[in-house]
Amino acid sequence: MRSIWNGDLSFGLVNVPVKAYSATESHDRKSHQVDAKDGVRIRYKRVREGTDTEVEYSDIANAYESDEGETVVLTKEDLATLPVTRSPEISILEFVPADQVDPICFDKPYYLEPSSKSPKAYVLLAKALETTDRLAIANFTLRNRTRLAALRVVDGVMTLQTLLWPDEVRKPDFAFLEADVEVRPQELEMAKSLIGTMANDFDPDDYSDTYTEELGKLIESK
Repeated sequence: MRSIWNGDLSFGLVNVPVKAYSATESHDRKSHQVDAKDGVRIRYKRVREGTDTEVEYSDIANAYESDEGETVVLTKEDLATLPVTRSPEISILEFVPADQVDPICFDKPYYLEPSSKSPKAYVLLAKALETTDRLAIANFTLRNRTRLAALRVVDGVMTLQTLLWPDEVRKPDFAFLEADVEVRPQELEMAKSLIGTMANDFDPDDYSDTYTEELGKLIESK
């Protein structure tokens, strides 16, 4: 694996040098668009709307919509004025009970590897997190954006999982939530009994991506 970020894991007066690695990878088959008649690859150009005039990448800016619906163009210089922490540091803000962070808030995970000569401080923090059953809430900057994250231990490795901001998690608004649905005790017991007959420990190796497997077979057969 190749690290994507180097810095310090910081809390109080303690700094633990670490490297970050993406903890997941996609196994989706790569594809590109072609002309169905002869397989010639399709290319796209950046052109001005309504013309065939191609625009250089360096001349492209981002346009955003204001609260009033107006189009606002922001240049790279404008975006550079935004308050982004440039420090190569994962700053731990607090330690919270693990069950207080809903999994719906979890986003992308990164493994953290100790990068100092001695991993003792890293291992000490990892064991402390495991034994207290707490998550460390932290913020850090990745690709010019400040992100909120939860630090937890997975198979002995500290894992930094970015968190969605509160306004990124949609509130469920469904009519049935307001309905007065009566569930009789015997119906509930029957449902619980059915769950019991299918109860098991979760083992991800019991499952496979059959679509990707069959797609691979189809590609090879063609």
